[in-house]
Amino acid sequence: MGHNTTILTRRRRFYSFRRLPRSSTLKFILLIFFLWDSIHCISLYLHQTAALRTPPPPPNAKRIYIAAQHYNSARLLREHWNEALYKLVKELGVDNVFVSIYESGSYDETQQALRELEANLEVLQVRKEVVLSKLTHKEEIAAQPTEHGWIDTPAGVHALRRIPFLASIRNKVFQPLEALTAQGEHFDTILFLNDVAFNTEDVLRILDTNGGNYAAACSLDFSKPPYFYDTFALRDSQGHEAILQTWPYFRSYASRHAAERFLPVPVTSCWNGMVAMPAGPFLGDHALRFRGTNDSLARHHLEGSECCLIHADNPLSATKGIFLNAAVQVGYNMTAYNAVHSPDAVMSPLRMYTRIWQSRILRWSTTPLFKERVVHNRVTKWAEETKEKEPGEYCLVNEMQVIFERGWKHV
Repeated sequence: MGHNTTILTRRRRFYSFRRLPRSSTLKFILLIFFLWDSIHCISLYLHQTAALRTPPPPPNAKRIYIAAQHYNSARLLREHWNEALYKLVKELGVDNVFVSIYESGSYDETQQALRELEANLEVLQVRKEVVLSKLTHKEEIAAQPTEHGWIDTPAGVHALRRIPFLASIRNKVFQPLEALTAQGEHFDTILFLNDVAFNTEDVLRILDTNGGNYAAACSLDFSKPPYFYDTFALRDSQGHEAILQTWPYFRSYASRHAAERFLPVPVTSCWNGMVAMPAGPFLGDHALRFRGTNDSLARHHLEGSECCLIHADNPLSATKGIFLNAAVQVGYNMTAYNAVHSPDAVMSPLRMYTRIWQSRILRWSTTPLFKERVVHNRVTKWAEETKEKEPGEYCLVNEMQVIFERGWKHV
């Protein structure tokens, strides 16, 4: 009896000994994980604060061609954009810039606001071309070529495709560039400005992204912070859509690693409100221009942003790289711009910890494979039918977008 009791006691101790290390080991691993993430987030917080305290970017030493399009943006023009552009050209140097603005038949007071801007630029003797379209949006749509850029919707409507229309509008700002180049003028950089709130330092930081070495450098845009806006054009270093509309944004390691540390983020495409690109590819016999996909491809219910496709077509993208400068944040209204530049926009280590885990869970539990496979299969089928190629497959999404008189819609 005593011998059996001793054996049973030893067994209990043995089983307890076996269970205890497992429980303790798990707790130890979780503790190490927590401490590691905590230290990591504190480190990232220090990176963030260091990025916010970087010295001002160097003064401009380049010749800049400023290109912008406006449509129904009178409020922002008068609240901010006109004055911001005026200050910008003074900082860049009046002799270093040319301003090309195309307005496309707005039905608010955009044209009047641009006339006010034009008058102020006259005082500075800024070289410019401000085109105010006499066509309404409806008339401009009707004036588009009938052989390209149209599609039959599932409802049987012959509709104008949104992206080719937008590309044609964006390309109008290059007309002065072509004329100036023919006269022997040289520009180093094209600065594309959307209808966003920005300041001069934002532009100088964009121009200085990655030490000025890039095929394109983009800001990060916001309409309703903390969620960035332009998901249609932004693709990470592996060509994937952003996994989150909040920091750290990206699925791919290279893009996420840079975004977490507030460094220039390598991407395959971006636009996001403000973009700087070397002027070279936009000049010459095979000048780079905005475009939409082929109509025959669009009939497979695929669409891609003209602001993504231009990077796919740009020969410099593969050699110089495309970078999102997430430290430069612009807004589509003053409320958004002020929000992303307020002290409250600075993330605490705790917020970073939460966002990092949100990103992890999404990366572990989701995959872009299925969405991208749908696109790839449709592109493959189209390529077999037409014997054509689409270099910007990563830009494409499973959508059909058409224009109507006062906007656009999915069909």
